[in-house]
Amino acid sequence: SPFGAGVLAPADATLTDLGRQAVAKMNQVGVALDLSHANPATTAAAMAASTKPVIMSHGGCDAVHPHPRNKSDDQLRALAAKGGVFGIYDLPYLTPSPRQPTLDDYMAHMTHALGVMGEDHVGIGSDTSFGAMDHSPQSQAAFDEMERQRHAAGVAAPEEDRMTYVEGLNQADRALVIADALLKRRYPARVAEKVLGANFVRVFGEIW
Repeated sequence: SPFGAGVLAPADATLTDLGRQAVAKMNQVGVALDLSHANPATTAAAMAASTKPVIMSHGGCDAVHPHPRNKSDDQLRALAAKGGVFGIYDLPYLTPSPRQPTLDDYMAHMTHALGVMGEDHVGIGSDTSFGAMDHSPQSQAAFDEMERQRHAAGVAAPEEDRMTYVEGLNQADRALVIADALLKRRYPARVAEKVLGANFVRVFGEIW
């Protein structure tokens, strides 16, 4: 883009001069800088340019499942050092294709991020609707057609061949399921509260 590069762009593509101007303006007016779709070079440059915390509102951990949409441990540590928050998404990029991810897969990314970044920098980043994803045969056919068009246009991500839901989280109260999963893994209640929203409340307060 005129501002920087996405995850499918060449590795050396980075934040542009216009991108730096945009970061400065966003800092000035209190707009959150979201680097979820930025490639590593753009991510590093944007973090360096920003005077405020930045976020990655939705992503996964590359150490758990390598994928262009997932973030490396170095990126996660840099985000935490910047005071930002990383939201774990409920998308199929959590696991290798063709396997549909499960709650346990989701929690593998969540617990990894907590271990790398600390409890103050991890949240939920669904990137999906609040309701349940319909995966009836009719919906599957519509999804397959959409994916055919995206692949033909060259905008599909690798492993973009599964519907966008996680088994065990395909319901409106998924946040409560995640909280319960954290408690079952012996995280204290304060960590569940931070993951469910307190961390994003904190960072948005610092940005806005």
